[in-house]
Amino acid sequence: QTVLAHEVRPGVMDVSFDDGMLNARLVFNAEVPLSGMDVSEVADTNETEQSDEYDNLRALEPAQLEEVFQKNLDAMAPLFQLQVDGTKQNWSLGAFSAGALGDVRLPRDSVLLLSAELPADASKVQIGWDKSLGRLVVRDAKQAAGGFALMTDPGGVTKPIGVDGTVEEASFLEVLGEYIPVGIDHIVPKGLDHILFVLGLFFFAARLGPLLGQVSLFTIAHTITLALATLEVVSLPASIVEPLIALSITYVALENVIGTKFGPVRLGVIFFFGLLHGLGFASVLGDFGLPEDQLVAALIGFNIGVELGQIIVLIPALILFATWAARQDWYRAAIQIPASLAIGAVGLYWFIERTFL
Repeated sequence: QTVLAHEVRPGVMDVSFDDGMLNARLVFNAEVPLSGMDVSEVADTNETEQSDEYDNLRALEPAQLEEVFQKNLDAMAPLFQLQVDGTKQNWSLGAFSAGALGDVRLPRDSVLLLSAELPADASKVQIGWDKSLGRLVVRDAKQAAGGFALMTDPGGVTKPIGVDGTVEEASFLEVLGEYIPVGIDHIVPKGLDHILFVLGLFFFAARLGPLLGQVSLFTIAHTITLALATLEVVSLPASIVEPLIALSITYVALENVIGTKFGPVRLGVIFFFGLLHGLGFASVLGDFGLPEDQLVAALIGFNIGVELGQIIVLIPALILFATWAARQDWYRAAIQIPASLAIGAVGLYWFIERTFL
């Protein structure tokens, strides 16, 4: 997860029902569909073949981007999905407003207005967009108490929304199940920085005891700040959090090379960095618009997903190295130190990129 212009974030659509019309205001990264990229399984637009085109679009002045969007209007319309009582219906695309150019290192939020005339007997609608655009959050535009905030999988649609603006209340288990994949997805495949941090913990010592101690502390720490940040008790800007997360990767990797003993100092450092990573996780959840009535279920589900993602990362590492290689005399010189140096170098590059570039 970076704070640069290449970050992939979900779109956020606020909808309302007014006199037989469905009106929507979509805040999204217009450079993604205009460049033709698929961000459904990446966290960084640099990971796609269209990254150069994306960067060119990101550098355009608002009026220029608006002109490009209008020229591609026919290609944009099919990307937005609407079902009325199970039947496909087309949106009408209205005004498009490009966000200010600003700092090109940051993502740009543009706004698109959409509308659809609903049949007189319409009962429920479901909303989504093309799989290539990733996840979409659909919210109640009126933001009233009990207002809905629904999230789609890439290419999926929301659960049914009544034309009176109501949504059937999801159970604790339904919300839990909805947010577990979001947590997994944030680690595998999209959380390369968190993957490298966990691998940095693994390469300190491939023995199960020290590994469990480190990962457990990391888990406890990021759970604390994830909850506090989501509840808006604590907050730090991404411009501070993300470079420090990158630096944490380098730090634990260098400790592996130096050969620091497994003790209170290393555990304390890991706990501190876990707090930082929790703030990074919170920034992801902030993009999704958590359901106020099931906030606890969403938090628990996301956190379970994160832990499952970490397990997915660690199991292959344990199989490859801990079962045999880690007990060999050549393991430290041939695997532990080179792997740690590589991880540390990537973390240092990200720190420089997120701070100065």
